[in-house]
Amino acid sequence: MPVATPDQYADMLDRAKAGGFAYPAINVSSSQTINAVLQGLTEAGSDGILQVTTGGADYFAGHTVKGRATGALAFAKYVTEVAKNYPITVALHTDHCPKDALPGFVLPLIEASEAEVKAGRNPIFQSHMWDGSAVPLDENIQIAQDLLPRMKNINAILEIEVGVVGGEEDGVAHEGSNDALYTTVADVTKAVEALGLGENGRYISALTFGNVHGVYKPGGVKLRPELLGEIQEGIAAHFGTGPKPLDLVFHGGSGSSDEEIALAVSNGVVKMNIDTDTQYAFTRSVAGYMLSNYEGVLKLDGEVGNKKLYDPRAWGKVAESAMAERVVAATQQLGSAGKSLGV
Repeated sequence: MPVATPDQYADMLDRAKAGGFAYPAINVSSSQTINAVLQGLTEAGSDGILQVTTGGADYFAGHTVKGRATGALAFAKYVTEVAKNYPITVALHTDHCPKDALPGFVLPLIEASEAEVKAGRNPIFQSHMWDGSAVPLDENIQIAQDLLPRMKNINAILEIEVGVVGGEEDGVAHEGSNDALYTTVADVTKAVEALGLGENGRYISALTFGNVHGVYKPGGVKLRPELLGEIQEGIAAHFGTGPKPLDLVFHGGSGSSDEEIALAVSNGVVKMNIDTDTQYAFTRSVAGYMLSNYEGVLKLDGEVGNKKLYDPRAWGKVAESAMAERVVAATQQLGSAGKSLGV
């Protein structure tokens, strides 16, 4: 199916919120990883989100060039074309964009979508993330306020981060007090007072409850997904809304237990980012293939190897299927399996 229209993407998020499930948002950095996500979502019967970071976009453009806006547009065009061959719906998103990356990443992409919308077409991306976690809260909110009207005008959704996700995500690192890893009701109230609750443009919120990017063992990080419920209740009481007024995003979930994920989703998470686990699934399968077939993929002792084994398509298919398997597992954890708009 084609990439989601703005209305379809909004409907996806609404269905997730109402149905008590969330979509996996998988980071990709190549055509192979894109194909793996599409394969996995199709096998699971789930819609989903493909997203690219600044580093991933640099890589799409060519690792010696590092033109991230160009790379992001190439990513979007590739997915837009190949997704037509799959029976599921996907949305396109740009992941963490700190302040210094705005001029070379998100802002040119918004401009490109503004041109598309002016010509009567849909925006290129359905959502963009502004990661203001490294700047003071007031500045974070002000930049979000500046971006939100432009996003609304192209019928796209803004993702914000209130709080700090620990660890590092593609060069965006946060270190400091552990207190910052837990978003407060007061901070979210301040953001909502400035941004509204949808009337000024739709946004989704990455609130932090002990999350850490990267690799850690189960139990290695103290997650408090119940905090999301407390924040939802506080915002609902303060602004007089119905239950769970915020659409939430779960970052830094590697190593989270099924129970922690389920509790986060029950508290309004509609999108969960997945990167580390799918990266490992892809690369581990390549390592296994090479170790099992080293006499064929290498030219040893004067032999010529086996072209059928070192053809990149041979090990590429193995890697794509392994990553697809991890995508399927994510849809099952999040409850989106079998719930595609196309099913």
